[in-house]
Amino acid sequence: MAKLVKKISLRKGKRKIPKGVIHIQASFNNTIITVTDIRGQTVSWSSAGACGSKGTKKSTPFAAQTAAENAIRLLIDQGMKQAEVMISGPGPGRDTALRAIRRSGVILNFVRDVTPMPHNGCRPPKKRRV
Repeated sequence: MAKLVKKISLRKGKRKIPKGVIHIQASFNNTIITVTDIRGQTVSWSSAGACGSKGTKKSTPFAAQTAAENAIRLLIDQGMKQAEVMISGPGPGRDTALRAIRRSGVILNFVRDVTPMPHNGCRPPKKRRV
């Protein structure tokens, strides 16, 4: 009997992506960088926690910088030249992540702050009593 050997192939090959969107989500505890194509499909992502920082070190600007460098390293291999940046959240890593993206050599079309701001929406939680 002959054995059938299936060839395992990667579903996602090396796609050439000339233009994309970089989303930076900077919370007080972590910084998450997601890179998508124009249609919104995730190409690569990285976070401060995924880069090896643990605990309170995840919320530092240095951890955000390493996360941004890791996310962009894959992009340059795939041929991304232009990008748009969407920054969300009040965390300490937002500026440092943007600086790391600027240094990488990707041309930025625009940088937009998309932090959600309530127009007197939900009632805030009650004040903390310590």
